[in-house]
Amino acid sequence: MPVGFRWVKNHVRADRALVDRFAAVPVAIVSDNMNRMFAGGADLRPMHACEGGSGGLAGAALTVLTRPGDNLVIHKAIDVAEPGDVIVVDAGGDTTSAVVGELIARHAQVRGVAGFVINGAIRDLDAFRGGNFPIFATGVTHRGPYKDGPGEIGVPLSIGGMVVHSGDIVIGDADGVLAVPRAEAGSIIELAEAQQAKEAEILRQIEAGTWDRRWVDEMLKARGFTEE
Repeated sequence: MPVGFRWVKNHVRADRALVDRFAAVPVAIVSDNMNRMFAGGADLRPMHACEGGSGGLAGAALTVLTRPGDNLVIHKAIDVAEPGDVIVVDAGGDTTSAVVGELIARHAQVRGVAGFVINGAIRDLDAFRGGNFPIFATGVTHRGPYKDGPGEIGVPLSIGGMVVHSGDIVIGDADGVLAVPRAEAGSIIELAEAQQAKEAEILRQIEAGTWDRRWVDEMLKARGFTEE
């Protein structure tokens, strides 16, 4: 299997029921319960309509490593993806040539792909802004891709310090993208759901004017805060 042109098969996808639980929790809350260390970086932004809670991303990663500006293996990954997969592409962060546009994205959507995360550029931005099919990328350009490789499918990636293996859970919303290791997802979602419930209660208290704020002064006192 030559390095640079290969498909590493047979990864284990995260359980669909677990993915659905992550889909119901804001990315920021999940990130808090991963100690704020595993996000994909601020450059990965939603290119689609992602407002009012719509356009959220959740699915099992199918990873793609490609030569910057080349989308040959992205086409192949879409053709072999299973419904619910998120195509996670490391195109080296290059934004001089787009690796995904309207046609390839629509093909992916029809095949049941849950969305894209692209460390690189897209084009046909207006087509994405007009819909809520999730697509996160680091840039936009009108220049099109090459289609001759090399590229690999199913290999580990690192995007902005976020390590992604095929089968991991990938989530995204207006705040950005986060990869949750499949092996640890069960414990992480329990913590995240508990925090979500806690924050809902705090919001209720804020609206009622009953939120206990003593912790602010207690923390400042412990840190040596003085008033003059």
